[in-house]
Amino acid sequence: MSIKNVRLEVMQSIEPKVEGFIDEFLIPSEKIWQPTDFLPDSQSDNFFDEIEQIRGEAKELGYDFWVTLVADTITEEALPTYESWLMDVEGIDQHNGKDNGWSKWVRAWTAEENRHGDVLNKYLYLSGRVNMREIEITTQHLISDGFDIGTDRDPYKNFVYTSFQELATNISHKRVGKMARKKGNALLAKMCTIIAGDEMRHHLAYREFVKTIIGQDPDGMVLAFADMMKKKIVMPAHFLRESGGNIGEAFEQFSNCAQRLGVYTAQDYIDILKKLNDYWEIGNLRGLSDQAEKARVYLMKLPERLQRISERMQFSQDQYTFKWVQANGML
Repeated sequence: MSIKNVRLEVMQSIEPKVEGFIDEFLIPSEKIWQPTDFLPDSQSDNFFDEIEQIRGEAKELGYDFWVTLVADTITEEALPTYESWLMDVEGIDQHNGKDNGWSKWVRAWTAEENRHGDVLNKYLYLSGRVNMREIEITTQHLISDGFDIGTDRDPYKNFVYTSFQELATNISHKRVGKMARKKGNALLAKMCTIIAGDEMRHHLAYREFVKTIIGQDPDGMVLAFADMMKKKIVMPAHFLRESGGNIGEAFEQFSNCAQRLGVYTAQDYIDILKKLNDYWEIGNLRGLSDQAEKARVYLMKLPERLQRISERMQFSQDQYTFKWVQANGML
């Protein structure tokens, strides 16, 4: 049986369990927070006073902070790309009725994620500290440029990627929230923290998908995991560009900015890999094929190897001027 057929068979065998994953890891629309819970109520007489408060608190946040918040927002806003990509994965049959578990998961996950870009975009607009038109151009570019995360239509690789990426976004949003709180911006801190909570729930779900698949096809999943790590887990906004720029140029500058702030670092990448190795018990897997055993050994040795590389890495300390944010010092 081909690798493709094995993957499809495993996905179909797990599909009946997905309803339980939805109940465990997602929250119904009527019970979960909505963007308006954190934003000024446009029907309230205090609407303009609340906007003034947002604008006042926003002045205390620095340049690198705004760049990071903008890039995080744009990443969340590119959700149409992520949903269309996942809907095309082998075994996620969106044409087999709405009762198909996998496609139902993707739609429900997308619905939760959609709120993140919504609330952050509105906050940026109300803050008065960024160039919204330039941000909108970048967002449109990111969606129209698409992305290539190295997973193809392989569900195993896609679930490894989402397990990794959801934890990375949890870390980023959580740290941005802590920085906002230190500057006395309680509202933004609360927004970022609750978004981080969503990302953690989603990470736990995708992490569980992988663990369930390991129980059925350990060889295939270990090989997929190793393949993704050899390619490196790229961020979903790795094609980020500004108006008039080339694909990927803005992402490199944003990555340096995030590294300087300590929002998401090379060390975080290593730590996430260690956590996934531990949870999926890669070190304890036995009875693998020769090829899968080599992949398992590679995964176990990789964190130490990356640690040595990271200690030699140099990151630019120069502050790049983005079109999204005016470079006038403390904003």
